[in-house]
Amino acid sequence: MKIRRARPGDAEAIAAVHVRSWKAAFPGLLPSDYLDALRPEDRLGQWQEALSSSPWPVVLVGDEGGRVVGFVAVAPSGDADAGEHVGEVQTVYLDPDAWGSGRGAALLTAGLAELSRAGFARATLWVLHSNDRARSFYEGHGWAADGAVKQHDWVAFTATDVRYSRALAPRRQDSVS
Repeated sequence: MKIRRARPGDAEAIAAVHVRSWKAAFPGLLPSDYLDALRPEDRLGQWQEALSSSPWPVVLVGDEGGRVVGFVAVAPSGDADAGEHVGEVQTVYLDPDAWGSGRGAALLTAGLAELSRAGFARATLWVLHSNDRARSFYEGHGWAADGAVKQHDWVAFTATDVRYSRALAPRRQDSVS
């Protein structure tokens, strides 16, 4: 898998991976009628906008032979209690067919490297409190819950998210192509 910066033409593939991942990851955690109704075209505008924004978010994709198999988006933290040296992993998703392959960890690592290169000393991310699989993944990669909790209103339902945090490696100059 090659990790590269996402291009505007990747928006449709990113939206498709996003929806496939949600449908596979969240049964039993989110309402089934909500998951059943998800369609890539519903997420397309969000990704078109993100890919046309500069400088943030930085969106990286895992590309295998021209096929997007996963993505990560990073930016400065939007949390009110975050200082100027805190970045955020806004999202990281992998096609369910690639789960357990190490590709998700590679994407997460690449996203953290982007934050480190930009001068951030810490990173945070938010995860659904009941998503034990994701929480275990993050904890296995050096993240720890920092005590912050928030309610996320998805209109169709409300979910509780917990924040994870970790230190970043010192700044390096090399970057993803």
